Amino acid sequence: MKGFINLIKPSNMSSAYAVGVVKKKFHLPCGHMGTLDPMASGVLPVGIDKTCRLFPYLLDKVKIYNATFEFGYTTDTLDVTGETTGTTDIIPTREQIETVLPFFTGEIEQMPPKYSAKCINGKRGYQLARAGVEFELQPKKVTVLSIKCTGQVAPNAFTFEISCTGGTYIRSLARDIGEKCNSLGVMSKLERAQSGIFNLSNGVTVEELKNSDNPEKYLIAPEDSVSFPKAILTNEQATRILNGLFDDLGYADGFYRVYNQEEFWGVGQAINGVLRIKAYVR
Repeated sequence: MKGFINLIKPSNMSSAYAVGVVKKKFHLPCGHMGTLDPMASGVLPVGIDKTCRLFPYLLDKVKIYNATFEFGYTTDTLDVTGETTGTTDIIPTREQIETVLPFFTGEIEQMPPKYSAKCINGKRGYQLARAGVEFELQPKKVTVLSIKCTGQVAPNAFTFEISCTGGTYIRSLARDIGEKCNSLGVMSKLERAQSGIFNLSNGVTVEELKNSDNPEKYLIAPEDSVSFPKAILTNEQATRILNGLFDDLGYADGFYRVYNQEEFWGVGQAINGVLRIKAYVR
């Protein structure tokens, strides 16, 4: 059994619980790509068994989020689930927000939230923060492809559509946009609408999967998750590669979807014409 389940996680559910639903349905080890906070909803790609080996080749795929930011206060978690740590009477207008958004597109430096899954000396940031341990984070470079203010839903709340690559913290954007507008900001709602090929239209809800007598129908083929060119090997070539015998097959440098005839094997990398399997999912 191979493939991905594009799970549509509801808010107020942990990513670990959602993955557990998939495990119970398929009775195989599973893993997910890109943790969603419990308050967040949307696309949560789950790999079945060996399919998880493809995750490193999906991390740089485009992600699209729909978010709501509230201005006028901030919290220790940078979202509405945390404790208020500051307030202000300054609420930016939509025009003021749109004026500062260009500062947050392209490659930018971003300070991660302390309440995050970021690892610090073997511990998750949220574990240290909840325990009251003081620690310092370093800014990281992230890429925001576009960010648009799409509406105003309350006197102090605005909606946004954000397109970015992996590793971008949407809560940090709420904080930083607020500060750029001389205000304070938090994230009050988040939906991941897309992660690479996985989107809201090709997913299955947790309840639909729970109640399905045929969960296999929701599987997305592993080879559909990566967009590298094909490398189709003969049986002899495939056998030699698996036995550690690497020949110059004339491939240009780069990554490939590797097939033995028509069966997908996984992702390979060619260097100086020599192809090696990097993620074997057969």
